[in-house]
Amino acid sequence: MKILVTGAKGQLGQTIAGLAQNYPSFDFDFKSSSELDITNAEAVKALFASKSYDYCINCAAYTKVDLAEQEIDLARKVNSIGPKNLAAQCKLHDVVLLHISTDFVFDGFLNEPYREKDIARPLGFYGDSKYKGERYIAENLPEHFIFRTSWLYSEYGHNFLKTMIKLGDEKDELSIVYDQLGTPTYTEDLVEVMLHIIELGSTAYGVYHYSNEGVASWYDFAKEIFDVSSTNVRLKPILSAAYPTPAKRPKYSVLDKSKIKGTFGIAIPHWRDSLKKAVGALKKESV
Repeated sequence: MKILVTGAKGQLGQTIAGLAQNYPSFDFDFKSSSELDITNAEAVKALFASKSYDYCINCAAYTKVDLAEQEIDLARKVNSIGPKNLAAQCKLHDVVLLHISTDFVFDGFLNEPYREKDIARPLGFYGDSKYKGERYIAENLPEHFIFRTSWLYSEYGHNFLKTMIKLGDEKDELSIVYDQLGTPTYTEDLVEVMLHIIELGSTAYGVYHYSNEGVASWYDFAKEIFDVSSTNVRLKPILSAAYPTPAKRPKYSVLDKSKIKGTFGIAIPHWRDSLKKAVGALKKESV
């Protein structure tokens, strides 16, 4: 099974690489953004013409939510045009595309977990660019899986977990927003589900929501990080209005996972349990 992984240097790509040895029947071809610029249609075309793939996992993404409000063109190219280029070549070469999207396609005004069929209304350009990428894929390639996920973190790359641990070592007190609710998601859990779906050879294509179980505010997430890592820092809960950002964020972006659990018969870990695994992995790295 030949699998192309784009965005190989990001935290999802690195997570797949870290788990690759557990899947001996999979032949992964990892491409970083410097090795494959998915916004370059000719480069994508040339790669697919030169190599044969069964699946493509698109981990390439522009994820700087606030900066996207300024770097509109770059965010659009990576999050919208890039997936379109991949979908075009996947269709031409009979390749199944797995693509990662975001809870930020929703406006956060719903008071219950978002389902796949709920209307997407992004508040900022990051969410808008990701949703356009979804649409390009759906309109051009029937053989696709789109995974909307939330609050990704891992022992790799830049993310909230690593930022909090760094700040916790440097500061005595931190102010963290407590009026934005969602679900922290460990990349390893998401990757395991995607690779499980490939193992199944499933043709149940479409959009799926995946995050860990449970609900948290950023304050809750930070507190648990410090508790699990035994970091002594005072936490002050603040409202979003006290910490204004260039991009608006959904106040509530919890995802309903009924569809993915029912379709593939999977059990999803609670975010607190997965966080313990991630902190343990980070501690091993630092030894």
